[in-house]
Amino acid sequence: MSEIAHIAATLFKHAGKAARVVVAIAGPPGSGKSTLSAALHDVLPEGSAVVVPMDGFHYDDIVLDRRGLRARKGAPETFDFGGFETLLKRIRAREPEIAIPVFDRSIELSRAAAAIVAADTRFVLVEGNYLLLDEEPWSRLAPLFDFSLFVEVPRNELERRLRQRWHEHGKSDADAIAWIASNDMPNIERVLARRRPADLVVGAWD
Repeated sequence: MSEIAHIAATLFKHAGKAARVVVAIAGPPGSGKSTLSAALHDVLPEGSAVVVPMDGFHYDDIVLDRRGLRARKGAPETFDFGGFETLLKRIRAREPEIAIPVFDRSIELSRAAAAIVAADTRFVLVEGNYLLLDEEPWSRLAPLFDFSLFVEVPRNELERRLRQRWHEHGKSDADAIAWIASNDMPNIERVLARRRPADLVVGAWD
């Protein structure tokens, strides 16, 4: 059995007869959360799962500039936590046709109502850096998840992946290194140092 099939089987076992299972897929920047979420979505029965990215709740750069947080984009305080928490509560309540925002990295903007969580969607795969962060207000999310995964990756591999990511998004090597040192690595350290235990820990995903 492949690792992704094992993860899916674990979710099914945990789900039992539940009509909805909300899964947290957490990990530091560059760990492969999005890739894992997409792979898991594809192995679950067709139409039974949807991916909900936390990144859809990034504050816009205009808001970050006003708050003096542009240089820390991606840190916990640069997300609309209240909006994200409200969305998760609506998902747990199984409201019909819940629209979710999706962050488009190519334009550095969130697209509103870019995807839908239907009332009969069984597996909601929520992915983001801070889903298991043991800090207020993020710790309030704990009871909103039925199952949690954490993607654990060595720091040197995270740095390599992030350099590649920023190169692909047009940053020079010097700018990528500077951004990682000033922004990404502090976020990584915060995720690793202040996380709640996960139900399942997995390795890196490409």
